Amino acid sequence: MSETIPVSTPRRQQIIATAREILEEDGPSALTMRAVADRLGIRAPSLYKHIPDKDALEHGLIEVAFDELGDAFEAARASQTDLLVAMAQAYRRFGLEHPHLYRLMTEHKLDRSRIRPGAEERAARLSIASFGGSQDTARALWAFAHGMVILELNERFPADAELDLAWQRGLAAFRTLMEKDT
Repeated sequence: MSETIPVSTPRRQQIIATAREILEEDGPSALTMRAVADRLGIRAPSLYKHIPDKDALEHGLIEVAFDELGDAFEAARASQTDLLVAMAQAYRRFGLEHPHLYRLMTEHKLDRSRIRPGAEERAARLSIASFGGSQDTARALWAFAHGMVILELNERFPADAELDLAWQRGLAAFRTLMEKDT
């Protein structure tokens, strides 16, 4: 059963920010309600007044990730450079700079009823609008970008792999596809 999304209060935001610090510093195994409470200097049961459970805490972090990715996409769209490259670079940079948060937001089924309405849609809308409004092309490009990022994070490419060149070639293929769509 899904629960309603808690109202964002300053205390809830502080709890999520603290959870993010723990996640970014020590990884997902360190992210517990007790660890968050300890870092805040409060008792764990006090957290439940603001965050009902660990799943809600993780979904709060996912909301933050979507917000930041949306911000990165907006900055890429405003950069006055090659939009396809700028959007791909923003996505890659986000994943590589925040590997634990990136994995949290992409590796499990997303219970959309537990995130703020519009959080995911903003990032998706910006990316779809960047590619001529083709939802199918945007999804295919996202699958390519996600595959590249997760393989890079998991160090699955050989040491001599030229990842920038792989990105360039993949984006060139998408550019060709997008030109055929128009």
